[in-house]
Amino acid sequence: MSITIRHALPADLDRITEIYADAVLNGTASYELEPPTRTEMGERFEALMEGGYPYLVAERDGAIIGYAYAGPFRARPAYRFIVEDSIYIAPEAKGAGIGKALMQALVDESTALGFRQIIAVIGDGHADSASVRLHEKLGFHHTGRMEGSGYKHGRWLDTVFMQLAMNGGATLPPDPGSMPERRFRAKGGQG
Repeated sequence: MSITIRHALPADLDRITEIYADAVLNGTASYELEPPTRTEMGERFEALMEGGYPYLVAERDGAIIGYAYAGPFRARPAYRFIVEDSIYIAPEAKGAGIGKALMQALVDESTALGFRQIIAVIGDGHADSASVRLHEKLGFHHTGRMEGSGYKHGRWLDTVFMQLAMNGGATLPPDPGSMPERRFRAKGGQG
């Protein structure tokens, strides 16, 4: 049973939509209360693709069992070197190391693009959360907690922030050859 991680394609969106719908309906990682439609998921995918952000899927025996992407953390241009990660695993594939493989590939790709920080905004971020433990294993450190920030499935949820520095983090000046800096300059920005 081999796992393949590859870039997501528009043809993958039906399965991605199914995986996310399960997370919305049955989990607390997403604070959405109603699953987005396939059309909405397609629009979100296209926005990330147009921005040049990484979007990956994991396949086992030809079936998509998880996905992860990095997107803008905040819209203002000074945040251009930071991405926020999102990862969702199909229920039948949880606990099999898929999340770790996907997240490591996402970190590697975000690093190659020249980003400096990757932020995890984890819903229901209690200490025993699978997402918190996954990010800790990959070297993310805790940077904050918003208590009672979401209400879902009849209870208040905390949001945890975790962060991983890449490419020297904040210890080096911006790389003019990085994807976020090239994109910013192409739009007429100045650092």
